[in-house]
Amino acid sequence: MGNYVFKRVLMFVPTVLLLSIAVFFIIQLPPGDYVTSYVSRMSAEGEVFTSEDIDNLREQYGLDMPWYYQYGKWMKKIITEGDFGYSFSYNRPVWSVIMDRLPLTVAITLIIMLFSYFVSIPIGIYSALNQYSVGDFVFTTIGFLGVGTPNFLLAIILMFASFTLTGDPLIGLFSEDILREGLNFSNLGGFLKHLIIPIVVIGTGNTCGIIRTVRAQMLDEVTQQYVLTARAKGVSERVITYKYCLRAAMNPVVSGLAGSLSSLFSGSTISAIVMNMAILGPVLYEALKNQDMYLAGTILLTQGFLVVLGTLLSDIALAWLDPRIRYAERSY
Repeated sequence: MGNYVFKRVLMFVPTVLLLSIAVFFIIQLPPGDYVTSYVSRMSAEGEVFTSEDIDNLREQYGLDMPWYYQYGKWMKKIITEGDFGYSFSYNRPVWSVIMDRLPLTVAITLIIMLFSYFVSIPIGIYSALNQYSVGDFVFTTIGFLGVGTPNFLLAIILMFASFTLTGDPLIGLFSEDILREGLNFSNLGGFLKHLIIPIVVIGTGNTCGIIRTVRAQMLDEVTQQYVLTARAKGVSERVITYKYCLRAAMNPVVSGLAGSLSSLFSGSTISAIVMNMAILGPVLYEALKNQDMYLAGTILLTQGFLVVLGTLLSDIALAWLDPRIRYAERSY
């Protein structure tokens, strides 16, 4: 197990480095740059720029060099100084812009992940053990609706329903009291109330997907020969279900941890804009729209880092759940 984990950790750093190159290169692919976007916006407001002015702006922002030179300079500052660059749009260091929303983004991501797994796994087990029952049909129908309904549309429906029933559409993550006084124990209930719609909207797609996966895997496992043998030997159904079948059925769920972490971290950008959530998804959207490459690159790099970290954790969890993975690794 130790050798398996060590090999995975060794792959972590070069993977992140290659990811940073891919992120920076892809950001540079669209025609133009931040100066092009800036000049276009200012020209629409009546400003006049000469070719010399545009060249001076590109030199000022460091955009007059090839992309690989800009990347090398960016990575050198990250490694040696911990400096992720300067946001052209916000006129601030990139990391200070990200830190304004990163803690809240991480907190909401973890809450939604806990919600997704704690709700979906028990429902998936129930549906598999009670196949074609009324409850199974109900949860299956809800699952298909959750997967098929766009998140932003579900957000609009829930906010409209909240406004109709309570007079408060629950837009944003903070109530007026929190914005005025700051978050404290007395207004914590208002904050939790504003979390209901984001958790349901962003977590629904992931939750429904996990339900379908757990149900399918459990149905496959309960028909295996080892289950019939365990029953013949008098092993209790509880032990068969939770010690053996569930452990094997969790493999695809655990392997999908990295993708889930990334999608939740981005906060379903369109849904976050619709719900006016102060997380990193809308910031990334604006950075890409304005071609603010250092801000967009750092957010995407952070998101990619979480994907690689999630993959590492899922690999370790899979090796713990399924010893065959460790033995297969040792046999090569």
